[in-house]
Amino acid sequence: MARPDKAAAVAEIVDSFNESAGAVLTEYRGLTVKQLQELRRALGENANYAVVKNTLTQLAAKEVGAEGVDDLLSGPTAIAFINGDLVEAAKGLRDFAKANPALVIKGGYVDGALMDAAEIAKLADLESREVLLGKLAGGMLASLSQAVYLLNAPISQAARLAGALQAKAEQDPSILAGGAPAPAPAPASAETPAAAAEETTEAEEAPAEAEASTDATDEA
Repeated sequence: MARPDKAAAVAEIVDSFNESAGAVLTEYRGLTVKQLQELRRALGENANYAVVKNTLTQLAAKEVGAEGVDDLLSGPTAIAFINGDLVEAAKGLRDFAKANPALVIKGGYVDGALMDAAEIAKLADLESREVLLGKLAGGMLASLSQAVYLLNAPISQAARLAGALQAKAEQDPSILAGGAPAPAPAPASAETPAAAAEETTEAEEAPAEAEASTDATDEA
């Protein structure tokens, strides 16, 4: 590759790293062109799946400060640069890999941190950010300051915390309860309807008394 072309290719990968919410590195050895097209359609707007050269990606990763990415650059590499929902993109890659074992998820670079394949798998298992953080905040009996921290945690940290919560919940399933249930509301008093009926009767009798008084005055 000529030097200007090489520089342009590195610059394109640099832009993809900078403009994406995260990147998942995969090995696609054995996948056909048709299968790669199916994967791109499955990811939709959530990710841009691009085949890259390892040497050029190493240069781009160094330029953006993505430390550790070099360790994932072995064999034919394609990167899913995630533009949309991180969890949905991870789910799409996981589901495609299950149906097509030739796709191997090697790891990723999310929120400025390196993630291994197991952490990407945990990311794909998340139901939603709100549900996850709600379980973490309640299950770990966090203080207010800890809850605020969890609600603002990057998605990569959320995936790691999910793994820690899962391990802890396996030892003590009650940890996800998050406290005792709220007490049931007290039943309404049996005297209430009667009191209301008395008030209604008095209200109805008042106009009748006033009308009788008016008639007596007219007769006089």
